[in-house]
Amino acid sequence: MARLCDVCGKTVVSGNLVSHSNIKTKRRWSPNVQRVRAIVGGKTVRLTVCTRCLRSGRVQRAV
Repeated sequence: MARLCDVCGKTVVSGNLVSHSNIKTKRRWSPNVQRVRAIVGGKTVRLTVCTRCLRSGRVQRAV
């Protein structure tokens, strides 16, 4: 599953993991995305949505 929110476009970001001795290695932060059934344009579709969009009500879940 792609780590991409279909609603807001949130995706993976990268940065450095910094050790105690200040050695830096690359790491990734993935958004918390869930596969949900949502109502879009009157039809039920499957979307990959981050939990912030779910919580804020940007997505109307299908029952």
